[in-house]
Amino acid sequence: MSQQPRRSRPPGKPYRRPRKDPVRILAFEALRAVDERDAYANLVLPPLLRAARQREGFDARDAALATELVYGTLRRQGTYDAVIAACVDRPLREVDPPVLDVLSLGAHQLLGTRIPSHAAVSASVELARVVLGDGRAKFVNAVLRKIAADDLDGWLARVAPPYEEDPEDHLAVVHSHPRWVVSALWDSLGGGRSGIEALLAADNERPEVTLVARPGRSSAAELLEEEAAVPGRWSPYAVRLSEGGEPGAVEAVREGRAGVQDEGSQLVALALAAAPLEGPDRRWLDACAGPGGKAALLGALAAERGAFLLASEKQPHRAGLVARALDGNPGPYRVIAADGTRPAWAPGVFDRVLVDVPCTGLGALRRRPEARWRRRPEDLEGFAPLQRGLLRGALESVRVGGVVGYATCSPHLAETRAVVADVLKQHPGAELVDARPLLPGVPDLGEGPDVQLWPHLHGTDAMYLALVRRTA
Repeated sequence: MSQQPRRSRPPGKPYRRPRKDPVRILAFEALRAVDERDAYANLVLPPLLRAARQREGFDARDAALATELVYGTLRRQGTYDAVIAACVDRPLREVDPPVLDVLSLGAHQLLGTRIPSHAAVSASVELARVVLGDGRAKFVNAVLRKIAADDLDGWLARVAPPYEEDPEDHLAVVHSHPRWVVSALWDSLGGGRSGIEALLAADNERPEVTLVARPGRSSAAELLEEEAAVPGRWSPYAVRLSEGGEPGAVEAVREGRAGVQDEGSQLVALALAAAPLEGPDRRWLDACAGPGGKAALLGALAAERGAFLLASEKQPHRAGLVARALDGNPGPYRVIAADGTRPAWAPGVFDRVLVDVPCTGLGALRRRPEARWRRRPEDLEGFAPLQRGLLRGALESVRVGGVVGYATCSPHLAETRAVVADVLKQHPGAELVDARPLLPGVPDLGEGPDVQLWPHLHGTDAMYLALVRRTA
């Protein structure tokens, strides 16, 4: 039986095994998890990095590069899609998703980092050979060489429509946000080009890691002893970690005496705790407590006054996270799994109530850049009944003279002022409280009485807070 002849290779081109680059392979795996499993990068990346440290000997520089490749690619996905689309001969939807991920990683290295062009192309082609095969690596090489022919500004001039012809589409391409998100954020800001451009640019910046010192258990002074720590901007309990700071290396965080919490979330809890009351101040409620960051801060503040905190969360597994966050709280508290729209407690028994409602998360696009590509305008309709139901339940739970804090990590008007206005129409025995004086030192809080924080103005997530006092 004759043997099949081996396929000959072109003379002078012996086979070479592709060089494996653990950093870029890890970044590719993270992007595939985000795409295939709808995972969030902030949940996928840490375990991948831990495994790489053990298996590949990743050092801090490797981890920093992998993190930048993943988050940078996700943040600028819309821009890179427009550039890649100009360099291929088919619609992007016809490009296999794994190939598109490699192209996007390559585009980010070429257009969004200081990696030399030849190194970015070469490394991306080698990655393609490892994860896609030689055939598709040739396609990757051809596309990236086209992209490398110009810089980011040059490409934006080619692929983004002029601002004067279509402002929203121009901003969407230049700042890598879906057009509908650009429109919604612009409406919330109240117009003007400089503000919306500053906000969209801030969404594409890497956010700082912010810690919270839980009163009675730790202090900002203790956290500031860390090498990478600097004071927070607004909250007396906030400490920021400069680039490279690792929260898990902080003893108070490991022990649960401090936590990771954006300063905007801290300000929401502090404003509710500082709101003036008429009558006693003994019972506090966090009616939508998962995953527990605000509940832990509220519990510590309540303990200082001898008040009791009930932390309620509908999903049992998230209630478990709340219990973990509150474990060791110095004052009395209880965690339950219950639905805030159907209160499991007697009406009118709480002095302070926080309801941080589920939302689109458009205020935290710095931290979850993939969320901007997953959300759709129709998602607002799904959240609307729940948000109104939770605020109604909170108003039923608070006593006359008590205060409710309605909070959401979205600046979308449909999730903020529209919800509050609709519920107050149905509750004539409630009135808005001016929240601005309760955030001392924080500038640019608008006309009130509610408060909208912004990444570009305050360095926080775009948290919204309305304080409502029950009057009858």
